[in-house]
Amino acid sequence: MKRIVILFGILGLLSNGYAQNNKPTSKIERVVIEYKGKKVKARQLTVSSEIPMDLESAWANVKTPALLQFVAKGMIRFKSVNGEFPKQWEVGQSVGAKMRVFGFIPYGGTHSLFIKEVDNDNYKIVAQEWNKRAKVWNHDVVLRDLGNGKIYFEDSITIYGGAMTGIITSFSKRFYTHRQKRWQIVAKEKLNFAE
Repeated sequence: MKRIVILFGILGLLSNGYAQNNKPTSKIERVVIEYKGKKVKARQLTVSSEIPMDLESAWANVKTPALLQFVAKGMIRFKSVNGEFPKQWEVGQSVGAKMRVFGFIPYGGTHSLFIKEVDNDNYKIVAQEWNKRAKVWNHDVVLRDLGNGKIYFEDSITIYGGAMTGIITSFSKRFYTHRQKRWQIVAKEKLNFAE
């Protein structure tokens, strides 16, 4: 009986290999940044995964606030303070949003987001973000083609919130891991938010 259980366990591991490759990985590093003319201790959070999706479809999706709403669902709900969100992220855009953790707990007042860069050649978006709690929440999104209909997806976030930096980073790690898991749904169901 033990051998059968072990055999099924091994088969289960082998069959789950695909899912394991898509599981987000993360790392947190301590960094020093400049904030209001002072050197401060911040955190650099990097969350990455493979997504079974072609690069151009993923890139079209990542440039839309509609995708952000979908991948954040279940952990954070964003509500624009300026009416509707834009259809697509563009360089120079500033957006303000109220964030509700788990859909109902207010967090950080107005979360401000400034789109600093949309690099269509290198598949990269750079946003500078902040709110009352997270003084710095600078977010880079990078996509790379892995071939065979797969991409490498990376969220890289520099976070500074004074004494709350560690707590904000810990929550952010859970949030960005959640987002990348929801990207797997986007890929599996071939969702297109750019239409």
